[in-house]
Amino acid sequence: MRTAAASCTLQACTSSPRLRPLSPRCCSPPQPPSARKMAGGFRVLHLVRPFLAFLPEVQSADRKIPFREKVIYTVISLFIFLVCSQLPLYGIHSTTGADPFYWMRVILASNRGTVMELGITPIVTSGMVMQLLVGSKIIEVDNSVREDRALLNGAQKLLGILIAIGEAVAYVLSGMYGSVSQLGTGNAILIILQLFFAGIIVICLDELLQKGYGLGSGISLFIATNICENIIWKAFSPTTINSGRGAEFEGAVIALFHLLITRTDKVRALREAFYRQNLPNVTNLLATVLVFLIVIYFQGFRVVLPVRSKNARGQQGSYPIKLFYTSNMPIILHSALITNLYFISQLLYRRYSGNFLVNLLGKWKESEYSGHSIPVGGLAYYVTAPSSLADVLVNPFHALFYVVFMLSACALFSKTWIEVSGSSAKDVAKQLKVKLICMNSLISFLVFNYFIRLPWYK
Repeated sequence: MRTAAASCTLQACTSSPRLRPLSPRCCSPPQPPSARKMAGGFRVLHLVRPFLAFLPEVQSADRKIPFREKVIYTVISLFIFLVCSQLPLYGIHSTTGADPFYWMRVILASNRGTVMELGITPIVTSGMVMQLLVGSKIIEVDNSVREDRALLNGAQKLLGILIAIGEAVAYVLSGMYGSVSQLGTGNAILIILQLFFAGIIVICLDELLQKGYGLGSGISLFIATNICENIIWKAFSPTTINSGRGAEFEGAVIALFHLLITRTDKVRALREAFYRQNLPNVTNLLATVLVFLIVIYFQGFRVVLPVRSKNARGQQGSYPIKLFYTSNMPIILHSALITNLYFISQLLYRRYSGNFLVNLLGKWKESEYSGHSIPVGGLAYYVTAPSSLADVLVNPFHALFYVVFMLSACALFSKTWIEVSGSSAKDVAKQLKVKLICMNSLISFLVFNYFIRLPWYK
């Protein structure tokens, strides 16, 4: 029995360094008096108790799910998500004109005018808010107590549902689908209900995958699916667009073959296919594939340190430290910051385009090809990636400013997220200390100290 308990302890504590719910059967040490007192007294999380019975919930698996079943559950979840992403909202008046949320749709896996208009916004926002509240100690949570974990998950789910309702109402009242007088009260309520139930579906699908039925996290999976869908569409789209050069195919690959077939000057056709403006080109596609391969390569980089348990002699395990320690969270936070800047800048520029401070924040113009506004000046322009290599050569300061800002912002977000999410060196050291896990050798400790700056503890 002692050996099994020690083995479970090692398995739980040598996984990802992020805070995760731990099984109370064998991974939780005896609760100290302070923890028992905290669990027994009244806290903010206890306000969620009356709502737990009414929240939708996916039951945890009572058996080990085979890999084949996990693949099936994952495929079904993706199929439901993609169907909702293509299912148009019933009762909307119009979705024509510039899309103020265009820049945030890729990272939030949303699709304009469809049931999946909100995308993963409710669960991402609620998750970030709860992590910030827990990390800043505004809400006290003891992850070794099962009730605390259930209350925290319930609070996050309830907040996500409230955010979905609030965003659905805001979308309708802001005139995204036409004015309320044009829609009618019945259609307005129907649109809100469609967006609300779609938000619940996304929350349930994410919970289904996270509770062991699927592969990976639902949030990352939906973002990756939406990005892959956009890449495939921009590469092979058969849609024709009227540009100054005549009718052109939107898809970069199809445009390449079309230009090679129809143009007599093959060199000029290749140059246009690789470097055409305002439409997807082959250079963009190749750069995307290159970045994808680089990320996949470095994603597997990790330092594995041998650890052992103080409870049972001879029980050893490994503690992996990923190169991408914070995963994609800094990119999500950076994208959320930039898209909010875009949204505010566009709203101000439409009304106060002559104001100096508004122009300093960003200047915008309507793209005649893509159908959305693009920044052409101000801060919004400089924090936007150059559209092509030609733009980098024409305005190198823009490219340099963007690279410096992107790297600095992501580094700052990474450091902040490590602190507030409970995955800093201090938090990891406390987790290992509570679980009676120690480094197997001095070399392992020094490497551990080097990678995540572990402070000294008595």
